[in-house]
Amino acid sequence: MIGMQGKRGLVMGVANERSIAWGIAKAMADAGAELAFTYQGEAFGKRLEPLAASVGSNLMVDVDVTNEDSMDAAFQMIKDQWGSLDFVVHAIAYSDKSELTGRFINTSRANFKNSLTISCYSFIDVAKRASELMPDGGSLMTLTYQGSNAVTPNYNVMGVAKAALESAVRYLANDLGPDGIRVNAISPGPMKTLAGAAIGGARKTYKHTGENAPLRSNATLEAVGGTAVYLASDAGAFTTGEIIRVDGGYHVLGMPQGENL
Repeated sequence: MIGMQGKRGLVMGVANERSIAWGIAKAMADAGAELAFTYQGEAFGKRLEPLAASVGSNLMVDVDVTNEDSMDAAFQMIKDQWGSLDFVVHAIAYSDKSELTGRFINTSRANFKNSLTISCYSFIDVAKRASELMPDGGSLMTLTYQGSNAVTPNYNVMGVAKAALESAVRYLANDLGPDGIRVNAISPGPMKTLAGAAIGGARKTYKHTGENAPLRSNATLEAVGGTAVYLASDAGAFTTGEIIRVDGGYHVLGMPQGENL
């Protein structure tokens, strides 16, 4: 196992034990990293508390990424507690559930702006704040999905938001490279998460990709966590600006497997 002893990082977006962010956090803790967590709202805080405790963390902060004061307070707390950061995991995205079914053309102006702000701009904002706490370099990563570059039924505005996020990864990688800070995204295939369940037809999508991916399986939390450990560790010292797919190879297909046509 790649070691992360002596590294400290912030994980943003754990909703419950089935969250991709939790799979990443668990893998990093197992590799020796010390973790802090953000959550939004009391309900998510109650779910997070026992998970954080299970990896030896009591550093949790309630954050609203659309609120400047809330973001200021969160990163000031990290600075006061630790002084610096080695990595950040950004696993935050949002769209009105009612617009994750049907036609993309019906996206409302309000939900478009809100989705792009939370799902894309928040990573840029996090990167700016976190980079100031990385005097010796570090690693920033976020989560994306194949709907960013190939039409995925019902993914709708989130596909556009993830496309913007992936572009932001490349621009941030270029901006922060001279400071020794790497910026990457992980793109898992469909997974059984709280966020994924909000997308119309999620069960059918999960079944279809699992049956047709070259490995005939969807990704696991452990697989995504292992990829994140690589990116945040010294082993990933020269990987930046990448969108790393952890989807059983589904992205290479042009059509379903012969037995499923």
